[in-house]
Amino acid sequence: MTDMRLAFVLPLALVLFAAPLEAEGQEHRAGKVYRLGVLTPGARPAPSLSVMANLLPVILREFGYVEGQNLVIEQRFAEGKLDRLHGLVRQLVELRVDALVAGSPPAVLAAKETTKTIPIVMLLSYSDPVELGLVASFARPGGNITGVVMAAEPSLVSKRLELIKEAVPRAARIAVLATGEVGSRKQVQWAEQAAPALGVRLVVVEVRDAGYDRAFATMVAERVDAFFPVASVILSTDRERIIQLAAKHRLPAIYDWREQVEAGGLMAYGGTLSGFTRRAAAYVDRVLKGTNPADLPVERATAFELAINLNTAKTLGLTMPSSLLLLRADHVIQ
Repeated sequence: MTDMRLAFVLPLALVLFAAPLEAEGQEHRAGKVYRLGVLTPGARPAPSLSVMANLLPVILREFGYVEGQNLVIEQRFAEGKLDRLHGLVRQLVELRVDALVAGSPPAVLAAKETTKTIPIVMLLSYSDPVELGLVASFARPGGNITGVVMAAEPSLVSKRLELIKEAVPRAARIAVLATGEVGSRKQVQWAEQAAPALGVRLVVVEVRDAGYDRAFATMVAERVDAFFPVASVILSTDRERIIQLAAKHRLPAIYDWREQVEAGGLMAYGGTLSGFTRRAAAYVDRVLKGTNPADLPVERATAFELAINLNTAKTLGLTMPSSLLLLRADHVIQ
């Protein structure tokens, strides 16, 4: 098995300028306490479950930023209520943060509409920031927004459907656990386009205000054979609850992050939260050093891995086909 790391398109110019920026940053950083705003559309997570709430501060230490010494992190959580995002951004702007980190299209859009001057580092999965009007282009984003994204392509959604169908051949009805976000609606459209060729019927179940019990009750009532949650910061933050309910109702699922498989999910096709966050932290480091976000090309993931949890498969009574385990899986939990 190979443990393939998440790869990103890193423009040559960024590599060439990395060393000079580091030297400049050491000077710029001396004696200054940075204030970083972090905007999360979901609820405050349990320890170890969130990219931005818990993982980002840890990784920023690798870049020399230590909370309580030269870094203050102001976190705001929308609790799944997206209409609160603009007000939360205004709070962060009033605190005069040096930079903003935002996950999910609604959070980035709220930040973009609230401030034109504070640098914004976005973390997006399965969304196209150009199509959404967040940046002018990947190579030259313009404005005050840059960051990292998972590739927004229909093939990724269809691949996840294909993999869960291969793992559960009997699956005739597959649910899509969706949210009210723009990126979620796009993924649902892609899934609906891919489903007929795989011989499956999709059941779209939208979860709002953390109503996961209701959503799973709907899936059970619809007699679905498997499901997949769309790529979403909200659903990633709430993954422990989702995985628990999937186990309770004995529903196989495919996720988008390897960490979801390590937490007990059956399968994942995508990247790693740690790798994704490390790239975002590099952007935070650069903008805090004074680099203009307009000149920092947006990074896009170009390689993905398949992770499988055999313990979960055994619990669900599934025998994973050798075509997945021997030929295609990059990470297997025994």
